[in-house]
Amino acid sequence: MTEQTLARARAGNEDAFRELTDPYKRELQVHIYRIVGSVQEAEDMLQETLLAAWRGLEQFEGRASVRAWLYRIATNRSLDALRASRRRPEEERMIQLPEPTRWNEPVWLEPYPDLLLEGIPDEAPGPESRYETKETIALAFIVGLQHLPPQQRAVLVLRDVLGYRAGEVAAMLETSEASVNSLLRRARAAFESRLPATGRERAPLPNSKLERDLVGRFAESVENGDVDGMVALLSDHAWLTMPPLPHAYQGRSAISAFLRGAEERRGAPMRLVATRANAQPAFGCYRSVPETNVAHAFSLFVLTLEGDHISAITWFADSSVFPQFGLPQTLP
Repeated sequence: MTEQTLARARAGNEDAFRELTDPYKRELQVHIYRIVGSVQEAEDMLQETLLAAWRGLEQFEGRASVRAWLYRIATNRSLDALRASRRRPEEERMIQLPEPTRWNEPVWLEPYPDLLLEGIPDEAPGPESRYETKETIALAFIVGLQHLPPQQRAVLVLRDVLGYRAGEVAAMLETSEASVNSLLRRARAAFESRLPATGRERAPLPNSKLERDLVGRFAESVENGDVDGMVALLSDHAWLTMPPLPHAYQGRSAISAFLRGAEERRGAPMRLVATRANAQPAFGCYRSVPETNVAHAFSLFVLTLEGDHISAITWFADSSVFPQFGLPQTLP
């Protein structure tokens, strides 16, 4: 059937082309996101990938699967985009913040809506995969990837996340197996040093009573402007970060100082709408406008849970991602 469908697509049948590519669109978008760190750019590059595949059907010889061929195009498009990008945090967003616990290297990152994870087939990774699929969409994993050079990032995703063999990755990237193995060794060493320490309690199951209770108490504290209530739910080693800004705050005291300053700058508590990002609980935050009955989209934050505490708050100040989450720009 695939050969017949491929022949029809090569003859210019767009329905046949969609039949070939539609099963892989969601997973390709996630793949691109892992490499570039932006859900909006991942959407754009997915369309570029499909357009390049449509135009390049005559060059597809069938030596690899359609899926592997699409991953090859998507990976190289992602690498080209990273080479052309010189994104930096806006300086004006860095002022009037408390002194952080440490300064991180700026990482350009957007949260990924769980809505876009729906419909991805449960196709098992290749035989050489080292991670579970859910783990590879978590924010800590994506942040670790963004610190790697682009070529190392792509090799680690193709080998350790998707489980492609070294020879297959070499063909995708038009390089040698020796080069792939060398890139992978360096990538693993740098990447694994950035992953959270093992041995800590795992997060509660999604939508479990423990998760709902913990997240609900945090949301109630935020909407009441109760900084003490928020801080009481944090673990001793909790972090608050704000990609792409380099500020990182650790511990209840440092995070409390940041949150109190944020409350003072806003002048009023936020309103929240629950959502999920990167397979983690998240909230769209809305700031009330004085003397009006309208709250405007302000930011989005993602919670990392550990046992019955919150171990990380990742705060995204850009509300332009709200449409991907199905969140409105204003609340009455």
